[in-house]
Amino acid sequence: MTLNQLDFATYCIGSIAERLGMSQTSVYEKLRDTNILSGYIIPSYDVLHTYSSDYLVDELTDIMREKGALG
Repeated sequence: MTLNQLDFATYCIGSIAERLGMSQTSVYEKLRDTNILSGYIIPSYDVLHTYSSDYLVDELTDIMREKGALG
């Protein structure tokens, strides 16, 4: 993982947490446990980092719902 990917993952976690009113730790654990973090966010960094913040958070929360990480 590069520093840019790490910074981006941190940004995603913080943005999702803010949108959902959850702690960053909780969001990180959900992304980790569903393999979204290492299986999607990190490998797709080159494309994902070009998305707007709103679109990115919408995309990631949709995936979290699909994987059962959100109710």
